[in-house]
Amino acid sequence: MKLRYSIAVGLPLVSASAMAADLTLKFDLPQLNVAEYHRPYVAAWLENADQKVVTNLAVLYDVKKKDNAGAKWLKDMRQWWRKSGRDVTMPMDGVSGATRGPGEHSLSFPAAKEALGKLPAGNYQLVIEAAREAGGRELVKVPVAWPPKSAQALSAKGKEELGDVTVQVKP
Repeated sequence: MKLRYSIAVGLPLVSASAMAADLTLKFDLPQLNVAEYHRPYVAAWLENADQKVVTNLAVLYDVKKKDNAGAKWLKDMRQWWRKSGRDVTMPMDGVSGATRGPGEHSLSFPAAKEALGKLPAGNYQLVIEAAREAGGRELVKVPVAWPPKSAQALSAKGKEELGDVTVQVKP
């Protein structure tokens, strides 16, 4: 009897760890030849088929401004702001961070530590939006099936504020 009970208790743990996966977002912020360059604010999130935000992955903005003054410009990332941003308090632990300069950047999201571990199986869109003061705004979407059955690298390309965007998923 004890053996059956311990096996029954252990099965959910085995299946939960089998569902664990990792997601890595790689994105390029191009060096723009403009008179006044400001580092862009960047938000990344996952949307379900109804285009509703299921989890915020990253919000990169000027976190060092006194009295969290950098947060007032978050609304310039219009899609993120309308769908999720106005309902959250910044900074968000484990989600918000400093802006990044031009170049290639990588953010990792292990499912065991993030909201990804609680994400129901299905098809999603990883959305990344960049907005720059005295500059433009751009949104790129990459379709992602979760949890992944095999390692995949999915990509899209921005036209101005974002360059190459790659989403790597591993079971």
